Amino acid sequence: MPLPDIRDANVSGRRVLLRAELNVEFAPGTLDIADDPRILSTLATLNLLRERKAATVIATHIGRPGGKWDDELTVEPVRKCLGRLLGCQVQYAGMVGSEQCREVVQSLKPGDIAMLENLRFHHGEEDNDRDFITALAGLADVYVNDAFGASHRAHASIVGVPQVLPERYAGLLLIAEDNALAEALRPSDGVSVAVVGGAKVADKLGFIRSLASRFDWVLTGGGMVKAFVDGRMYPNNPPNDEAALALSLWRDDELRPKIVMPSDVKITREFSPDADYHEIDAIRSHGPGNFVLDIDGATILEYTHLLKNASKIVWNGPMGVYEWPRFSGGTKAVAETIAANESAFTLAGGGSTAEALSMFGLTSQLDHVSTGGGAALEYLEGKTLPGFAALAG
Repeated sequence: MPLPDIRDANVSGRRVLLRAELNVEFAPGTLDIADDPRILSTLATLNLLRERKAATVIATHIGRPGGKWDDELTVEPVRKCLGRLLGCQVQYAGMVGSEQCREVVQSLKPGDIAMLENLRFHHGEEDNDRDFITALAGLADVYVNDAFGASHRAHASIVGVPQVLPERYAGLLLIAEDNALAEALRPSDGVSVAVVGGAKVADKLGFIRSLASRFDWVLTGGGMVKAFVDGRMYPNNPPNDEAALALSLWRDDELRPKIVMPSDVKITREFSPDADYHEIDAIRSHGPGNFVLDIDGATILEYTHLLKNASKIVWNGPMGVYEWPRFSGGTKAVAETIAANESAFTLAGGGSTAEALSMFGLTSQLDHVSTGGGAALEYLEGKTLPGFAALAG
């Protein structure tokens, strides 16, 4: 069912509560914004609302302040950055429920924009508290969700407010995410390849199962390789829960032929950017204290060959510790090969995958790079995101 589209709404002269995903990272020890893709991604919806003379109230969260004020997680740097990018004043509306908030919101004129303080400074946001929902909903006539990266959370601003405000819409970013992720799950005429990395099998178990049932190949990498190896080496007594989960996937007769394990990896005895490493057959990488920090030569050749010939590629999770030059080779080779395949539909999940693409300067060369890591995983698992369900009513 299509999401209700903000382009179909009459917002002229009305107050709009825009739930954005502006959970940016700050440079260590400062309030300087370290990376702003999420800010840039919401500009299209903000500009649309301005052009249509809505009075817009932006709501977002930043970090995990635990329901209390934290000077290091205020929205002020984001508000100022948005003002510079939009070329207009973005007023500070303060805390939801405060007198300042009521006065600023009530004074907004058509085309004006204000920004609420960090929603998670209130316990009511994550608790989906009824009083907090009422306070938020009372600020606007129309609700717009453009926060894909938070739409897998059943929080007040994601699921509570749209239950109260009858006019609710998806923003342009949310619609773009929905379209791209839906395309990734459609059957492909050619060879479809999923690339799954990262550290924990537990976080991606459902994702791997879903894609292995739909795609021709699932290429594995990153820290989760250790779990697969340990599960296969000790099938009668897996050494930990991660290995047991990996073994359950490996024992699935339908999925196992599609799951491709690295043939060789780089292992170290210490988790350090300067650690000495050994290039070793992946099946021998088990053992206490070993860290798998990257895929190696033969695996890179195999993976890039499959990716070059794919017609659809979905990538979530790095092949190693890409932030460290000694262990970035596998992730970089995968990223470059995906970016170079112009005939394929290419989609990358958010989080560390998006960060890796940005570091290598390849973001713009993929068809879609999601703004949400966890939300994208759940969507691709086939789950209905709470934020999407709330818009559908």
